[in-house]
Amino acid sequence: MRAESDVMPGWDWAALAGEDLPEIVAIEEAAHPYPWSEAIFEDCLRAGYRLDGAFSRGQLIGYSVVMTVLDEWHLLNLCVDPVDQRRGAGRFLLERLLESAGAGGASCVILEVRAGNAAAIALYESAGFTDIGHRKAYYPAPDGREDARVMRCLL
Repeated sequence: MRAESDVMPGWDWAALAGEDLPEIVAIEEAAHPYPWSEAIFEDCLRAGYRLDGAFSRGQLIGYSVVMTVLDEWHLLNLCVDPVDQRRGAGRFLLERLLESAGAGGASCVILEVRAGNAAAIALYESAGFTDIGHRKAYYPAPDGREDARVMRCLL
């Protein structure tokens, strides 16, 4: 069931399912040089991970993938279609995710982010995430591997 945003009229947020995979994969491939495959998203759905989407006028514009473990939520992927970036969709998704985590009894949300992704880091910091660790050579990169910052938001 989609819930329309009070903050962003015309935007909705809803759980995603298998029928959404073509749109999810299209966004993933457009946004990342090293995208997740459709099989990875299928595995996430099969494992019971949370996949939620942001919709603008009925069109999927971004999504999040979260693994829940006891009272911790691990944000595995937050992605916005490149044509909709810098319009608040990432913040919209992150705020809905944090609200859901809090309502679901989570104590915190944890994530990894590319050390060089300044825009994502700024978004996460503005939402209350702080550094708790570092993963060396975590992500694939054109010249080998890129480090990740591990961040946490206490709820």
